[in-house]
Amino acid sequence: MRRALLTGIDHYENMEDLAGCGNDATALHTLLSRNEDNSPNMSCRMLVSGAQRPVTRDQLLTNLESLLAPGSDLALFYFAGHGQAASNDVTLVTSDGAGLTWGVRFVEILEQIRASKVNETIVILDCCFAGAAGGLAFLTESLSAIPTGVSILAATRHDQPSLETAAGRGQFSTYLEGGLDGGAADVLGHVNVAGLYAYLSESFGSWEQRPAFKANIDRLHDVRLCEPSVPPSILRRLPVWFPEPNGRLPLDPSYEPDAEPHEPVHEEIFAQLQKCRAAKLVEPVGTEHMYYAAMHGHGCRLTPLGRHYWSMAKAGRI
Repeated sequence: MRRALLTGIDHYENMEDLAGCGNDATALHTLLSRNEDNSPNMSCRMLVSGAQRPVTRDQLLTNLESLLAPGSDLALFYFAGHGQAASNDVTLVTSDGAGLTWGVRFVEILEQIRASKVNETIVILDCCFAGAAGGLAFLTESLSAIPTGVSILAATRHDQPSLETAAGRGQFSTYLEGGLDGGAADVLGHVNVAGLYAYLSESFGSWEQRPAFKANIDRLHDVRLCEPSVPPSILRRLPVWFPEPNGRLPLDPSYEPDAEPHEPVHEEIFAQLQKCRAAKLVEPVGTEHMYYAAMHGHGCRLTPLGRHYWSMAKAGRI
C-alpha cells in the first residue's frame, strides 16, 4: 500500500496569500494517483486551502499522523505554501499561523517519521527555505540528520525563496510535474526521487533557485511508472544480439526493410535495434545512421548506457 498527502495552502490569515499552491497539489494528484498506463499508483489525500477552507496546524499534523500510520509500505508528503526560516530548520506555514507558532516546523514532522512504522518516506517541499528541512535545529551550521528510509526533495536551498509563475503555479512544481509525466523516467519507465532531482536540477539555471536533495536510503522506490522507452522484452535480447558487451553486431542490407534481399527476421531485429538507438543504448559503427550501418555492412555496438542494461539483462534483473 502506498499513500500520498498532497498539501497546497494559498490562504493565510496573517501572511500574504499565494496563488498557485492549490493548483500544484491538484496537478500532482492526477499524476501520483495513477501510473501512465492508468494502473493505480498511490492512494492520494488532498489538503488544499481556500478563503473559507483553511488548513490549520492541527489539521496538517493530524493528516500527517494518518499518512504515517501503519499499513503503508511508502508514504509521500508534498507541501506547497509559505515556508519560514527557523534556526537551521524550516516552518511549513499553515493558514492559522501567527506570532510564535507560524505552522509546523519540519523537525516536528521528522519526529513523526521516526516514530512511524512506514519503511520509506518521501518528502517534497515547494516553499521558501525548503532546503533547511532535515537540519539540526540546535546548531547554527547547515548540518542535517535524516532518518533511515527518508528522502527529501526541496524546491530551494536553505536561504532561497521559492517562486511562482505568472500562470498561477509554483515554478518548482511545474517542472516536477514534467518529471513525473515522463521527463525523469529511465529506459524502463521508472520515475524515482533521485531521477526527479537530476531532472529538476537541470531545469533551473545557476542564477535561479536551486533544488536540494537529501536522503538516507539503501534503495530507490518508484514514485511513478511511465511507459518504457524500450520494452523489457527487447532489453532482454541485448545479451542475445551482443554475446559480449563490447562486441559488434554485424549488419547487412537484409536488415533494412527498404533494401533487397528481404529477410523478415532480420528486419524485425533491426526495428528493435532502432528503438534501442532512440534510447541511446545502441549506436552505429563507422557512420551516423543505422540505415548506412546496415547498407554498408558496418554493424552496431552498445553504448555505455546500453552496456549497463546488457548487464541487467544478463543478470536476469529485467
